[in-house]
Amino acid sequence: MKRTLLLTLPALLLAGCAAASEPTKTDALAIESRYPLDYAQQFTVDECAGGYSLITIDGSRYLVVPEGAAVPAELDDDIVVLQQPIENIYLVSSSAMDPIISIGGLGAVALSGTQAENWYLDAARTAMEQGQIVYAGKYSAPDYETILAADCGLAIENTMIYHTPEVKEQLEKFGVPVLVERSSYESGPLARMEWVKLYGILLGKTNEAERVFADAEQRIAPLADEAPTGKTVAFFSITSNNLATVRKGGDYVAEMIKMAGGSYAFADLTDSGNNLATVNISLEDFYAGAKDADVLIYNSTIEGELRSIDELIAKCPMLADFKAVQSGNVWCTAQSLFQQSMELPDLILDMNKVFTEGNPNADELKFLTKLQ
Repeated sequence: MKRTLLLTLPALLLAGCAAASEPTKTDALAIESRYPLDYAQQFTVDECAGGYSLITIDGSRYLVVPEGAAVPAELDDDIVVLQQPIENIYLVSSSAMDPIISIGGLGAVALSGTQAENWYLDAARTAMEQGQIVYAGKYSAPDYETILAADCGLAIENTMIYHTPEVKEQLEKFGVPVLVERSSYESGPLARMEWVKLYGILLGKTNEAERVFADAEQRIAPLADEAPTGKTVAFFSITSNNLATVRKGGDYVAEMIKMAGGSYAFADLTDSGNNLATVNISLEDFYAGAKDADVLIYNSTIEGELRSIDELIAKCPMLADFKAVQSGNVWCTAQSLFQQSMELPDLILDMNKVFTEGNPNADELKFLTKLQ
């Protein structure tokens, strides 16, 4: 249950310090095996005697201690202890919400870094509108008083938190453990979705997570037996300062296009020295790479949805010369796409229908809309 905010901040700080007092100790941690992951590369889980799980993410380690179990006595100082049940989570990384919802873990979330009107996930928005989850500030400006009043058991951040390291330090100082997830650094859609298993371990819902992931994997498995369609595809948006935003060739969107039977127009676009999945290129370079593409997919999550080809040409007149524009093979993604991280199979299947059928019925598609 979430607490009503009644205490002043100084009192809350004392309470937070008291909650972080030394827990009961037990014997040293004994690692027995590595939890099997088929795709994800950005985290590992060591399975330990007694049902303990040691999670490693980019060098940071988190020990998940079963409910009622004691903390091992000889832990390294860098290991963050997460005692189950993990409750009243402050969820800042929006990509973590869909996996948590998919395994029935929404009740463990008490605080959000996204306001209700900015959620495209119905369950998350409804929970906030009904007061079951409250807004506790964005990653760079959390409401510490609200977080402490809620007896927050864990803050789940994305790597944006590293731009304001003082916030992470402050949360940890107040006794709130911080887990920084890195699903966005995975290069494939299945690798991203496999992070559901991490949340299954945290919330004691491992079986649910494995079932959800297996179902998602199975949905797109038949595509592996299909031959490539030969269709060249550009996935892009146009910025307000006349640049084209495209995905790098090693990005998971490029991988989804390949899984759907297409060939990504910018497959040779490599890392430009940063970890961003997207890159801005000049319209001239975009013209050279995508003019003859068979299919254009406009990414609405950056610059907003489009409804017509005329709207697209108004943003960038040179697109009128593109093969896909002239043939009417231009599509737009739904803005909800990147919050619905467990629904990536739907986008892959949507793209496959577009590549193979040319003009599938609108009611057969979930994330793609044809521009008229």
